[in-house]
Amino acid sequence: MRGSAQRDTPSPPQRQRKSLYNPPYPNDPVQPFRIIGNIYYVGMANYTSFLITTPEGHILLDTAVDSMAPIIRKNIEQLGFHLPDIKIILQAHAHVDHVGGLAAFQEWTGAKVLVMAQDASVLADGGQSDFRGDGSVIWKPVRADQTFHDGEKVRLGGVTLAAHLTAGHTKGCTTWSAVAEENGRKYNVVFVCSMRVNENIPLVGNTKYPGVAEDFARGFKTLKSLPCDVFLASHGYMFNLEEKRKRWEQGARPNPFLDPEGYRAHVADYENAFLDQLQKERGGAPSPGSAPSGRGGV
Repeated sequence: MRGSAQRDTPSPPQRQRKSLYNPPYPNDPVQPFRIIGNIYYVGMANYTSFLITTPEGHILLDTAVDSMAPIIRKNIEQLGFHLPDIKIILQAHAHVDHVGGLAAFQEWTGAKVLVMAQDASVLADGGQSDFRGDGSVIWKPVRADQTFHDGEKVRLGGVTLAAHLTAGHTKGCTTWSAVAEENGRKYNVVFVCSMRVNENIPLVGNTKYPGVAEDFARGFKTLKSLPCDVFLASHGYMFNLEEKRKRWEQGARPNPFLDPEGYRAHVADYENAFLDQLQKERGGAPSPGSAPSGRGGV
């Protein structure tokens, strides 16, 4: 992995687009719970956050928006874990609903922040250089301690997370895979990065992101190649979090989060939506344009 700039770069003035904080799906707090093995859910109903525990410290994946960081912190502590034990913070991608709370958690934990190289500059300028945006600073900028690339692995305390570049939604959108153990059995876990085509952002003739269509296509190919038993994703609605959580708490067996069919259906649905949009644009249909969607990073 490659080191990156230090954290003390001054932050530019912030102009927050309030609409970015309004999720299109219910985003109520949920009780934190163990999903499987050493993987815990500590996020909201829609904005996700996962804690992966190890004997040598923990890994936090996604921190939601800044206003929700205290709720995630409380969830972690409610499960009996301590913030200083978090050693690494990862992201699905550099959108405000995944990194808005990152600066707070960086301060609270002292953990190393790792990011896919293609998202590092956007993370560091608070979203100012986001290809969807208008130059506004959306979150408190964070300089990553390390950058990584497609196929590299993050290791801590006997746990390994593999980074898979599934770009398109952002240039560094990262799907993570790991292995969890439960009752003597091992399960392939996939944390899917958002594969949704950004609203009002063209796939064809996009001067800010010329390779967006090709990146999406490669990302779907990657997702179809990954073995998956436990299907998780960067938003709760994408993997039916609430429905599965309720069944799990009611004692449903097998574990409802064991959902390889749901994973395959999710990938197929988003790939079909991508291909439909691409066909429309290549067929001469009006381009969606280039204005920011105002829906954050959903």
